[in-house]
Amino acid sequence: MTDREQYAPGPASGAQVRKDGEKWTLILVRELRHPPEKVWQALTDPAHLREWAPFVVDGSLGTVGTTVKFTWVGAPAPQDTTVTRADAPNVLEYSDIRWELQDLGGGTRLTLWHNIDRRFISMGAAGWHICLDVLDHLLGGTPIGRIVGGEAMKFGGWQRLNSEYAKQFGVETPSWPPNAPKR
Repeated sequence: MTDREQYAPGPASGAQVRKDGEKWTLILVRELRHPPEKVWQALTDPAHLREWAPFVVDGSLGTVGTTVKFTWVGAPAPQDTTVTRADAPNVLEYSDIRWELQDLGGGTRLTLWHNIDRRFISMGAAGWHICLDVLDHLLGGTPIGRIVGGEAMKFGGWQRLNSEYAKQFGVETPSWPPNAPKR
């Protein structure tokens, strides 16, 4: 049995929502066992991002002012995205995403801030939860492969997380895809 076959996400945790009308910001915190420099590389290098993130970019995100083609998995077309802040290895901002890295003496507290339409906030939290698990495995040398987009939504653990985060955030659980298996 491979690591991917054994993978099951833990319970929904480490997330909160900041609400501003229809614009909500997901804040997801994860403590990783890897130093900030290693995490920074995984957040900025296109080859690393292809291994865990729900998007691809055609260039490094590590330099302020850099514009890259940014494509969410499953999106019809890329969009131009400019890096607005890159203070290695502490803060990275582009598009509607902000990453903060705090050194924990050998590990990193990684905080994601992502503006998401309120109707999809629990779905975003579930997806990012799984992506950050995949990132942790990748950085630990036991990659399980990227689990994103439609593939993630068919994954039973995603359905459970979507429901758990919806309950935590006080929203109705969005049903997508409608006939997904529940595990």
